[in-house]
Amino acid sequence: MAHSQMLRFVKLGKETPDKRPPDLRTADFGEIYDEYSPAKAAEQAGRCSQCGVPYCQTHCPLHNNIPDWLMLTAEGRLREAYELSQATNTFPEICGRICPQDRLCEGNCVIEKAGHGTVTIGAVEKYITDTAWEEGWVAPIAPAQERPESVGIIGAGPGGLAAADVLRRAGVQVTVYDRYDRAGGLMTYGIPGFKLEKPVVMRRIDQLEAGGVELVLNCNVGDDISFDAIRGRHDAVLIATGVYTSRALEAPGVGAAGVVRAIDFLTASNRKSFGDEVPEFDSGELNAAGKRVVVIGGGDTAMDCVRTAVRQGAKTVKCLYRRDRDNMPGSLREVANAEEEGVEFVWLTAPRGFAGDPVTGVMVQRMRLGAPDATGRRSPEVIEGADYTEPADMVIKALGFEPEPLPSLWGVPELEVTRWGTVKADFRSHATSLPGVYAVGDIVRGAALVVWAIRDGREAADAILAELGAGTRIAAE
Repeated sequence: MAHSQMLRFVKLGKETPDKRPPDLRTADFGEIYDEYSPAKAAEQAGRCSQCGVPYCQTHCPLHNNIPDWLMLTAEGRLREAYELSQATNTFPEICGRICPQDRLCEGNCVIEKAGHGTVTIGAVEKYITDTAWEEGWVAPIAPAQERPESVGIIGAGPGGLAAADVLRRAGVQVTVYDRYDRAGGLMTYGIPGFKLEKPVVMRRIDQLEAGGVELVLNCNVGDDISFDAIRGRHDAVLIATGVYTSRALEAPGVGAAGVVRAIDFLTASNRKSFGDEVPEFDSGELNAAGKRVVVIGGGDTAMDCVRTAVRQGAKTVKCLYRRDRDNMPGSLREVANAEEEGVEFVWLTAPRGFAGDPVTGVMVQRMRLGAPDATGRRSPEVIEGADYTEPADMVIKALGFEPEPLPSLWGVPELEVTRWGTVKADFRSHATSLPGVYAVGDIVRGAALVVWAIRDGREAADAILAELGAGTRIAAE
């Protein structure tokens, strides 16, 4: 017998939270989606069909218990919904904002396949946890008993922090080392505020610190402290550094002034939002104001760059991508948001070189999609004689990220890496070739999603607890 509050999708259409109009939202870096009202959240959660095999849960990297917390939300039992949501996810309010739900849970929703429009899982997830913070239900970690063992975590991004959370709940002493002056990794300095407002991240970090996680910031492993010293200081070490080397672009003129890396551009913008001194922004080097901006790339980083440039007051913003709309890796929802905000996408184009120094234009080759390659994606081919020059005062390279060479940087040649330079780690335990050393997130997977890093971090923490002789983990209170 279906519950009275459920199965409403037959009569009720899908409604996402309202978006602020483009002219208003491009004037600031605030998030673009409004919050649901309690009634609207309950109504939309009630559209879930409570199907027998929940594909939403299967396709969630964290296997969040989505149907159950949707049912609790529909019944107005929000505190229980929050408890259930955070039992499998360390940062539900962050995943609710930045996960590509269209490719994961919502994209696999059974009623979506039946033509009724998906359940708005991400928006409900965000609503549940935002409400929990407002109501004071999110308490600092308070382990039932302290344990003497300690774990050192290198990298304070989502993978490292998720592991820190699980380990602290079990009473283990945790120290997180990070090269930046604030924790959060790309959640802090990579992802723009219009997708993830920074107080949302800082609030979580404060919660972890209040629960006894020690943060050692401005600490570059290999320079300020050796990897061996960290290993000597802790019973286990977790590598969660992410991938920060920008993929190189080989083209004449690429060294010209005004051709910048996405990570530098986004970090400068996010630092401004914190009120930091950012000389390279103030000098105009990393500021798009008044400029004709061209972004090269088609992933989520490229989307973040074009939408940031619009908000900084760029004269025009164009995105060059070598494949077409159907074959781009970025979230289609983000492409739509960017187009609403005035970004022009120039599909099937690639840079051949750059004119001027400082840059005045991008020499563009037109492409067509040829036969599928080994992965099944059609490979771009150059159309001869169709080149043209796109005027530009600023070019942002958003071609993806590669791992730093950790074995040589840290002086540990015995740390095994793959031919791509990512750290080799067991798929289940996340153990590396070094005893007592584990690795999670992008440094293992290559550039991937926050939600995968959270999953890896939680799994690795469980493996570390088992190794330290913890037996079973005490369930999160």
